[in-house]
Amino acid sequence: MLSPRGPVAAEPGLGRGRELAQSLGSVCAAPPPLASLSLAYCSSLKPHEELEYRASSPKDPSPQPQGPSLLMLQALQELDLTACSKLTDASLTKVLQFPQLRQLSLSLLPALTDKALVAVAKGCPSLERLALSHCSLLSDQGWAQAASSWLRLQHLNLSSCSQLTEQTLDSVGQACRQLRMVDVAMCPGISIASVRRFQAQLPEVICIQSCFVGGADLTLTL
Repeated sequence: MLSPRGPVAAEPGLGRGRELAQSLGSVCAAPPPLASLSLAYCSSLKPHEELEYRASSPKDPSPQPQGPSLLMLQALQELDLTACSKLTDASLTKVLQFPQLRQLSLSLLPALTDKALVAVAKGCPSLERLALSHCSLLSDQGWAQAASSWLRLQHLNLSSCSQLTEQTLDSVGQACRQLRMVDVAMCPGISIASVRRFQAQLPEVICIQSCFVGGADLTLTL
């Protein structure tokens, strides 16, 4: 199940925190460092056991992990937490601190809010690919704070984020100048006109997926 040479994928529905904690411990002890980890669709993944399990005591306030934890995998470059529906803002804020991470998926996380978005932006500033589709609690205010941290971002998926409007496109367009692909399909608050303005603002973007934006079906590809 665990191999430092390629992506590690957890079995969907994995429900034993201690088992995953032991696996994380074995990976951390085995060179070379793990670069890719997928926990997608592990719907029973619990934040305090699997992700941040540690053996610290009240007398030891150190923020460093002292038991098996994702925080030990500081060489991670790709992490997929799609549809890990029990994860909360608090757990993501504590765990997602990977300065070398280049690819992250937090799609289908119903509890994800602006608080976690801003924390992830600070903890993972090197992201090049970010997927946040179907995160319906994210808002323009969160992106106004987070966008400036992701100067390397090239691929961004915001499809079905129902609260986002053209203000998010403005924030992203001003800060994320390396963008090449954006998906805002099925975002009812984003109009076709705002998509066209975004394209004019960032001519380097080669593809904007915007199906059913403003009630229309539009994909701009250059």
